[in-house]
Amino acid sequence: MSKLNSNPQIEVSDQNRLREVHNPLWKYIILALAVSLALFHLYNAGFGSLLAIKYRAIHIGGIMVLIFLLIPFRKKGFYSKKQAPNILDILLAIGALVTTGYIVFFYDDVILRGGIADQKEIILGSIFLLLVFEATRRTIGLILPLLAALFFLYALYGDIVPGPFNHVGVSYRRLMEQMYISTEGIFGIALGTSAQYIFLFILFGAFMGKTGMGQLITELSLAVSGKRYGGPAKVSVLASSTMGTINGAAVANVVTTGSFTIPLMKKIGFKPVFAGSVEAVSSAGGQIIPPVMGAAAFLLAELTGIPYATVMIAAIVPAILYYLAVWIMIDKEARRLNLKGLSNEELPSLKEAIIKRGHMILPLFVVVALLLTGITPVYAAFFGIISVWVVSSFRKETRLSVKEFIYTLEEGSKGALAVAAACAIVGIIIGVVSLTGLGVSFTSIMLDFTNGQLSVLLLLTMLSCIILGMGLPTSAAYIMAATVAAPVLIEAGVSVLAAHLFVFYFATLSTLTPPVALASYAAAGVANTSPSKVGWTAFRLAIAGFIIPFVFVYQPSILIIDSEPLSIILSIVTAALGIYLIAVSVIGFYKVNLGMAIRVAIFACGILLIFPYYWVNLIGGLIGFYILFRVNKRNPPVSTVS
Repeated sequence: MSKLNSNPQIEVSDQNRLREVHNPLWKYIILALAVSLALFHLYNAGFGSLLAIKYRAIHIGGIMVLIFLLIPFRKKGFYSKKQAPNILDILLAIGALVTTGYIVFFYDDVILRGGIADQKEIILGSIFLLLVFEATRRTIGLILPLLAALFFLYALYGDIVPGPFNHVGVSYRRLMEQMYISTEGIFGIALGTSAQYIFLFILFGAFMGKTGMGQLITELSLAVSGKRYGGPAKVSVLASSTMGTINGAAVANVVTTGSFTIPLMKKIGFKPVFAGSVEAVSSAGGQIIPPVMGAAAFLLAELTGIPYATVMIAAIVPAILYYLAVWIMIDKEARRLNLKGLSNEELPSLKEAIIKRGHMILPLFVVVALLLTGITPVYAAFFGIISVWVVSSFRKETRLSVKEFIYTLEEGSKGALAVAAACAIVGIIIGVVSLTGLGVSFTSIMLDFTNGQLSVLLLLTMLSCIILGMGLPTSAAYIMAATVAAPVLIEAGVSVLAAHLFVFYFATLSTLTPPVALASYAAAGVANTSPSKVGWTAFRLAIAGFIIPFVFVYQPSILIIDSEPLSIILSIVTAALGIYLIAVSVIGFYKVNLGMAIRVAIFACGILLIFPYYWVNLIGGLIGFYILFRVNKRNPPVSTVS
């Protein structure tokens, strides 16, 4: 078994753009900076009590310095070929240090002035703003910086905007005060979440990856499901969903588990498009499966004020339903094509995998246990990282040397670059929404436009989340949708948790939906096939993910929280049966290929099963499974391995 990529946190776009620094001086400078940044976060998590804005300034300052030194100005051409930072990169890094250092060392003076900016701070704030735009452009491209620039201009010139979005306008001085010397702009809640939670969990994932957790997950997945029909595809589901509990990054999941599972899927007979789609859908789902759920879940907890443990519990059943649908579709497709699993000779030994690396599952239990007991995610991540180091020392195969420990700290810091930059720039958007009252205006317009019809409102919110998420990291897509769209749903009567989980799901699924589908495109690259075909096939396989958010809006009992046990059980059972029918309908196979009329009827019955009325569920279930019974009666089952 080949060892998986030990750095699953860095997105593909970053991996392609990070310089291979061979100059010894710069190599060790960057190593020292990255390790220092990681140690700073670890120390502050365990023992620190730094003022929030100063902590966030050090966080983003260190991140921006690494971005400017590691990611070239251009993706191609002269700058990208240089294996050491050039003078422009060095000047930008110094600018990041100066502008964030000012907040660290002189913010007390700002407090004494009542938060009123002087001319020096306006200049420094303007420079800092431009540096944030450039750092974000280097890490995740132009889309988010352009959107933030549009919001910034709206704040300045909203007085000339006609119609309901008109506002009195904001002076440049007031805007810079909001963005640079307050916690309502760039140093706001999004960057705070990146600094407090996200960085630590990325570091936790780096340590788990370095100690062989990725290899353990793959070997266990192969041993459990490799022999079954469509075995490698089911391995993809198990491995990618479990890797999601470590890194929660769709594209990173694709390139780590996909580089192993996609060739295996193709080997047993799955078409490259289907193989790539399975991996994309499985990897995207890693962001919705507890306990880590990706960076956006921490933002969700911070924005709503709901304890992360509650968010984690509420997400369990929807995540299971999502993967249940994918598993059923894989199984039906494999049986339709008669694709058997792998032979015993091709599978690892379950016993050997557990003996060698089974102890590395303990840190995950530590994190989950701490979260469930009410410990903050900061302490959970801190003690999780400590437990990885302790537990890994139990066996030689997983033990980290001092050198490996240091380089893992470096990898963790590098893995946080894109998310931290995105969180910084969405602070501009949040600040503008707060300053101009745009959120209130948008809520009023949406409610008037839909006439209070929740179903229409949900559809529009879904579309807006998918559009906002095109080409963006999930965290950035979620926080924009949560800032603008979630309040609309809450005003319409949806619970705070269900509203935010709704936009969270569609921000996550935006990595699958064409025309810009990052996870699908990454999977297509690994599978060596058409990105657009993988995107549309992945959309079809992930259909349950597009339905489940509507389920927990109309049936909040599926979130487990604040519901009667009987109601929870009934909603889970009916939803699972509905998802089964929908999955069979999408693949179009149950013992035999199903005609279009039967597929449509089964799909409709599946939808009826997830309605919030039990008499409707009963009708949908009886009709749907009667149809399958008739199909089964005409085609007696044969002996197969499930």
